[in-house]
This record gives sequence, C-alpha cells and structure tokens, in this order.
Amino acid sequence: MQHPARYTITAALPYTNGPIHIGHLAGVYVPADIYARFLRLQNKDVVYICGSDEHGVAISMKARKEGTTPQQVIDKYHHIIKKSFEDFGISFDHYSRTSANIHHQTASDFFKKLYEAGKFEEETTEQLFDPEANQFLADRFVIGTCPKCGNEEAYGDQCEKCGSTLSPTDLINPKSTISGATPVLKQTKHWFLPLNEYSDFLKEWILKGHAKDWKTNVLGQVKSWIDDGLKPRAVTRDLDWGIDVPVEGATGKKLYVWFDAPIGYISATKEWAQLNGKNWEPYWKDQDTKLVHFIGKDNIVFHCVIFPAMLKAEGSYILPDNVPANEFLNLEGQKLSTSKNWAVWLHEYLEDFQGKQDSLRYALTAAAPETKDNDFTWKDFQARNNNELAAIFGNFINRVVVLTHKYYNGLVPTPNAFTTEDLAVLQELKAYPDVIASTIERYRFREASQEMMNVARLGNKYLADQEPWKVIKTDPERVKTQLFVALQVASALAVLAEPFLPHAAQKLNDMLQLGQKDWNFLKSEVMLEPGHQINAATILFEQIDDAQIEKQMEKLAASKVSDAAAAEVAELKPETTFEKFSEMDLRVGTILAAEKMPKAKKLLVLQVDTGLDVRTIVSGIAEHFEPETIVGKQVMVLANLAPRAIRGVESQGMLLLTSDTEGKLHFMVPENAVPNGSTIS
Repeated sequence: MQHPARYTITAALPYTNGPIHIGHLAGVYVPADIYARFLRLQNKDVVYICGSDEHGVAISMKARKEGTTPQQVIDKYHHIIKKSFEDFGISFDHYSRTSANIHHQTASDFFKKLYEAGKFEEETTEQLFDPEANQFLADRFVIGTCPKCGNEEAYGDQCEKCGSTLSPTDLINPKSTISGATPVLKQTKHWFLPLNEYSDFLKEWILKGHAKDWKTNVLGQVKSWIDDGLKPRAVTRDLDWGIDVPVEGATGKKLYVWFDAPIGYISATKEWAQLNGKNWEPYWKDQDTKLVHFIGKDNIVFHCVIFPAMLKAEGSYILPDNVPANEFLNLEGQKLSTSKNWAVWLHEYLEDFQGKQDSLRYALTAAAPETKDNDFTWKDFQARNNNELAAIFGNFINRVVVLTHKYYNGLVPTPNAFTTEDLAVLQELKAYPDVIASTIERYRFREASQEMMNVARLGNKYLADQEPWKVIKTDPERVKTQLFVALQVASALAVLAEPFLPHAAQKLNDMLQLGQKDWNFLKSEVMLEPGHQINAATILFEQIDDAQIEKQMEKLAASKVSDAAAAEVAELKPETTFEKFSEMDLRVGTILAAEKMPKAKKLLVLQVDTGLDVRTIVSGIAEHFEPETIVGKQVMVLANLAPRAIRGVESQGMLLLTSDTEGKLHFMVPENAVPNGSTIS
C-alpha cells in the first residue's frame, strides 16, 4: 500500500508475569517506535497501539509462586512495564491492558459473532484433570518426561530442553504441578477454530500476495505451518483466570489467551478513540488503512496464521499490510533467559545509566536482529556510545554550537560565497532524508540508523577538515560560511535523529530553537536563517567508562554463578512411594552401535545390549556426544518404559543421564564394569 489514508501500528502485547528486557526492546518496541515517529514527522494519520497481556496460565502460575493473586501480579508488572516504555520514549498513542472492561466486552463480542455464524467446531475431548485439586490442568500445570529427549521436567506444551512442541498427554509419567498428583483423563467440551479451512486463503494472501514484500523468515515460517497441515485449534480453555466464554454451557471456561490477546489491539484502539473523540472503525475496517504488526519471531504464527484467520472469519476487518518480525537478540553470546536472570532489565538499566535511554536505543537498533539472531555485548554498547554518539554526533553538535556562541553570540552568521566543499556538503545533506525514509519504509531500521549517523559524520568531517578555529585568525569572513553550513547539518539532524534518538533530538531542537518541525522542513533551501538565535550548548552524550561496563559484566557473572548453584541442587519432586519406584526396571546395558537420526540434529539412534536383548533406543543426546565416542560405553537403562515411536523409529527404553552446571550431559555409569542386565535398586 503506497499512499494509505491512515496507519494502524501494533506492537506485541508484553506478558505481565515479569518486567521487560533489552530483547523485547530490540525485537519489537524500538523498531515500531522508529516507524511511528517517522510517520508522524511526515504528518501521517497514525495510531500506535499496545497494552499489557494479562490473561492465561502463566499469570496464575506466577501468582501461586509468589503467594498472591493474579490481579496483584498483573497490576504490579503492568505499571513496571508501562513506566519502562515511557522512560525509553516508546511513543504509544495508547497503552491499554487486557483486563480492562472494554477488552473483555470486545473479545466476548468477537467470539459471539463467530459462534453465531457457525465458525467454530464444538468438540468434547479428554484432557488431564487433577483429582486432588479438582480442576482441569492447563498445559503448563503438567510436568513429566519428554518422549523425545527424556527430559524429566518437560511442560505439557513444550520441552524447554529439546524445544519440541508437546501435548500434555504426550508426557511420560505426567504430574500436576498444583498438587503433585498423577492426573487422569476426563472429558471436557471446547470450541475450536478450524484453521485447516483457511489454508487456501493464507497461501493466496501471504505466500503469493506478499512474496516480494514480506521478510523471508516470516514467509518461511508461515509456509512451514501450512505445509505441515493446519489443524483446528481450541479457542477456549478450562481455567480460572481470563475472559468468560460468553455462551451457554461454558461455565468455568475462559477464552484461550492466544485468542483474546490479539483482539487487545482492537479494544485498545477503541479505548484510544473514546478518549480522543475519534471513530475507531476506520483504523481497523477501512481498506485505505495500512495495518502493520511489529512482533518477535515467536509470535509469527499468531499474527500471520491464527489472527488473520480470525479476522477473515469475522469478515469486517482489514488484514495486515506487513508483519516485519525480528529474530532473537542474544546477550554476550548466550540466549536471553528470564528464569536464569540472563537479561538486561530496562528499569535496572536506567538505575545504572541515568539519562542514557538513547544510548541503549541506538545500540539495540545498530545490532537489531532483523534477518537473523544477533548479539548484544556491553563492549559494543560502550563503543557505540563513545565512538559514535559521543565522538561523532555529540562532538559535532558541541563544536558548532560553542563556536557560534564564541564568534557570533549565538546568532546564525550570514554566509559569504560558497566553495566547492561547502556546496558538496549541502548537496549531500539534501539526499539523506529520502535515503533514510526509503530504508524506514522497508523496515530496515538498522540501516536507517547508520544513514542518520552518516549525516553526523558528514558534519563532523566537514568541521574537522575546515578547522574554523584556525581559519578565524586569518579569514574571519570564511568562518561565517563554514559555521552557516555546519548549522544547516545540525538542524537537519534535529529532525532526522528524532525517530532514533528522541531525547537527544529534543535537546538539540532546544539548543537550536527550531520549534516544531516535520520532514518537509528538510526540503527547505535554508533551514536556519542568518540572524536566528540559538541557545548555549548542552552535552548530548557522555562517555561511558570501563568501570560502568565492568559493573554490568559482574552482574551477569553473578547471575551465572547463582544459576549454576541453583542447578546443582534441583528442587525436590513430589513425594513418591517405594512401590512406585519398584515398578521401574533399571538395568545396566552397553551401547553396541550409535548413529545420528537423519534430519534431527538432537537425536541419536542407539543399539543397546540390556542383557535381556539388543534393543533400539532413541535418545536426544546428539548435541553432546559423537556417535563413535559412546560405542562400548556401559549405561543405565530404564528397560520397562513403554515403547514409543519417535520420527518413525520405535524407541524401547530410556538412558539415564545428568547434566553439569554448564548444561553438558553425562552418562550415569557403574563404578566398575558389571554384566549387562544387572539390575539397579
């Protein structure tokens, strides 16, 4: 869409079970904010929407863990998250929350319209039920052994060790995390959205219609889901926290959080419209509106498959023009982890780096994971701040403003004849707005930030080459032209930097006394007229010293030590009985052969002599051991585990392993060689 009448920009709703960190900022909120600020500078009709995602089982789990209520959890983190966004200049037009009445009503109405139009399938299925707690168990309230890698602490929806997507009934020896009881299967009724009916629509709309303008990582993930075969997906759950399912016979059931959360974009827009005396519908229902979702790659399926299917089923809403999803940001070479405190939390960053919001915004944009996972390091952050923001951008502005005050009492001088060098700088300056605009419009924010910095480089180099502090002694009239040219570059930066460095841009605007300027200002033949009064210089970017960086590295080192200590002493599992333990047939065996399973980087196919027989065991240890190094090794085997097909190979047992503080696996082996088949008791 080249010339839309308006823009609706959404940023993924952050989940209110904890504060937000730099990965969230880099992946979603800074790119979306750059885009929204840029469009406003072009005087576009923009609404930039977000809000707290406050329903679902993770909130209930957090409340149980903290000994509080779900409402107290969401209130606490909603305010922490909202303040972090405000502090970092994330310029939402409205930040709402899914616990708001307007959202409950909007989500209920959306469900009812689809329900009454027959868009759902009603199905009675068997789900795990905790007989002691007397409740159905959401996926995350079930823990057990992963059938694919043997991890004994896999959740009912995913194994965090091997990354496999699971169902609670896939788990071996499942347990309720609420009571520790063994769950039973019990019938329950739910409503499903038949995603399979929207496959052709999604193929045509995304894979064909957006093949040239959407990111390849987005297209690839959508294609993978469609090729695997879309299946009906439940839109309701048996939960005690969330939005009531608004139909008869649904007592105790809530809307599944993945269904109600994206509707939060719509309800937040409604709330914004009410507060501002506007009509919300054109922003969601007018074909001349450009809808753009900013998300991380873990949300691609929800925004490019499920939510569009919901909108298509409802029938009156527009579809997104683009979903420029980013990949993940790592921290110092490791995956960000909230549970391991391997993160940089925004509210903590501001305690250590007061007034340096733009430094982090810039460093994250420069290292944005736009096409692949990327890494944030504190040394790179320091270098970006010191060598680029301070030494180039800040140095240039400080020089030109200080010299203008020193020589002309802060008045823009009247230029004399322009030299070839002067004209070349002014000509190059005029080209940058279109270059930066083009890259932003293509969602290439990393490149756009560097083009903006190139404008600062242009001005800094011009002053360094011209050396007005020397020329003033021999040709003061020439200096008038030099500073006039430099001030034109500075005034352009006040506008060009605003999407990327909003706090610094405002300081620069105040220094130059520009007033409210938009992108059209950059087309002016002269941006700062001779005789215009500017204010005194203020420091835009301070240097960050090594001691500040060392402090951050020490924090991370402490997190690693703390996590290692926690890993050394795992939490005690629910009490069991001798009889239950005796049911497990544990024996010593020897690995006779081992080979990698084709197209599965984590799995090895083993032939193990158990003393009773030679059997096949599939084990998720391929990333820890080369096949040839474990042949002949004695191992401990759970021999009476029910056989299970894994990628078409029947696995007839499980090996016993443990992991060290670095996460490396080790076999449990007898101290001395014993006959195969020896029992372990």
